[in-house]
This record gives sequence, structure tokens and C-alpha cells, in this order.
Amino acid sequence: MGRSFENRKNAIFKTAAQKSKLYSKYGKKLYVIAKNGVPDPDGNPALRSLIEKAKQDQVPSHVIEKAIDRARGAASDDFVLARYEGFGPGGSLVIADCLTDNNQRTISEVRSCFTKTGSKLGQSGSVAISFDQLAVLAFQGDNEEEILEVMMEADVNIEEIESKDGRLTIFAPPEEFFKAKTALLEAFPETELLVQEITFFPQQSKPLEEEDLAMFQKFINMLYDCDDVQDVYHNVELPSE
Repeated sequence: MGRSFENRKNAIFKTAAQKSKLYSKYGKKLYVIAKNGVPDPDGNPALRSLIEKAKQDQVPSHVIEKAIDRARGAASDDFVLARYEGFGPGGSLVIADCLTDNNQRTISEVRSCFTKTGSKLGQSGSVAISFDQLAVLAFQGDNEEEILEVMMEADVNIEEIESKDGRLTIFAPPEEFFKAKTALLEAFPETELLVQEITFFPQQSKPLEEEDLAMFQKFINMLYDCDDVQDVYHNVELPSE
């Protein structure tokens, strides 16, 4: 079988490990949202949105159902949001959002990622101040005025509607996420949302030199390898594929 078999086997194992991490991350998020609200997607818009996003990322139904069932039961897991901010290679700005049931373990793992790449943890708010947090809804379409009219009729406060390459993207304040989504889907029930999230956007992007960029990419990969890290936001201008 030789080397080609080994390479194929390693690729399979790597893919399985990546899927396992993805499922674990979604499992935590689903559990927390269901536990802190109503463990029923019909009565919990945040849970319903996350389930839709999980399905888009090909998370199996049994993983989703197991997380919600745990929230319905007597599971005592106490996950909390932990946000770490800091300065990465080349003076980049980085925010890492985590869900953890052990703060000491999580901060130790995240700090190690910073230390091993010459990066530096900052105080709470030291980096987030340079980002804007926005709700984002993206879908196929090109009639920007029609979408704007729908949002106005529903009294949804939006920041911007972007039309590009046959795709429309609504940007709104985080608190308007569910209101904007509901208005959109009521007006256009067949709409398939390509993106539906609340995320951070840097106020200014930062290009990096080749050496710093390589270290930055290593840094980001290390963060995502931490089981408790859910999302990473940064201001680095990445080269196009």
C-alpha cells in the first residue's frame, strides 16, 4: 500500500478530527443557547438560527438534537462566554471568543498561543474598541431598493445594504438581527440565507509583511485548535486565494 495509503489515511484522520472539533464547538453553543433560553427552536429565535447555521456547516442532526436534549435535562455543565483580546504578529489585532467550563484551562491555552507566536494578551476592551459589531444577513439577489423598503416597513434599523456579484448583504446593529431576519423571510419566504450571524468587523484592515503573515496564520490555527475557542476575529488583510 505504501506512502499513498499513509497519506490518504492521514488525510482521513485529519478530516475526522476537524469534524469532531466542529461538532464539539456547535454542541457547546447549542447547549448554552438552549439552556439559557427555551430548549425549543420554535420559541427561541437564537437557537433556531444557530441550528440553521449548523446544518449549513453539515453538522449531523444527532449532534444538534443531543445538545438540545442535554439542555432540556438535568445536565449541570456551566459554560460561560470568555473573550480574550490581544496583539498578534506584526501588530495585528485579535479577539478570541470562547465557551468554557474552566476559565483557568482556557486562559492557559489561549495565553500559550499568544506566547508561542510572540503575541501579547491585552486588557478587556483594548482591542474590541477598534472593531464594529454588526448583524449580517447575506443571500442571493440584486434588488437593493426592494430589500430596503421591506426593512423600512418593518421599522428595522439597518446600517447598510451591499449589492455585489448577485448577492445582497444586510448590515444592522446586533440587537436588530432577529427583527431584520424575520422581516426578510416574511417578505421573501423562499430566501436562502448564505450568512446569518453577529460578528466583528475591523474599523481598519492591516497588511502584514510575509514573515509576520506566516506567523499570524500559525497563531490563528493554534487558537482554533483550542477546544474552547469558538470564533476568532482580526484586522489582518489576508491575501486572496
